[in-house]
Amino acid sequence: MKLRVNHYEANPAAYEAMMQLESYIRQSGLDPMLYDLIKLRVSQINGCSFCIDMHGKHLQHEGEAFERILLLTAWREASIYSDKEKAALALAECLTRLPETGVPDDVYERAREHFDEKEYVDLIMAVVTINGWNRLGVGTGMSPGCLLR
Repeated sequence: MKLRVNHYEANPAAYEAMMQLESYIRQSGLDPMLYDLIKLRVSQINGCSFCIDMHGKHLQHEGEAFERILLLTAWREASIYSDKEKAALALAECLTRLPETGVPDDVYERAREHFDEKEYVDLIMAVVTINGWNRLGVGTGMSPGCLLR
């Protein structure tokens, strides 16, 4: 993929708006490693190679086990993810693919077993944020190794 637009240079205000969302999530209390897993999984679904590369490397750098990074696309079948992580990943996938019927009751109920109302909204905002980054990356032609600044 060829970089079409350097979004940072073309519209710094848009970049700053995304950074505000990122800052909110970081300060929300959401477990950073869980957020990183969500970022990687959503990026895989959306096909954002820049984000897959960045978040996979970040997880590895932060000490996440290689097997957990590698098996993330098959998290439902892998016993190495906690029930809380699986609930968050199910919600993240559902919100990313957003069926016409909305979030199914079983996905909501599973998430609420592990997240209170505030945490549930924070989780939704985390998914919103990475989906925004993915769309910005794919829409501007970002790929691994491209530098924006």
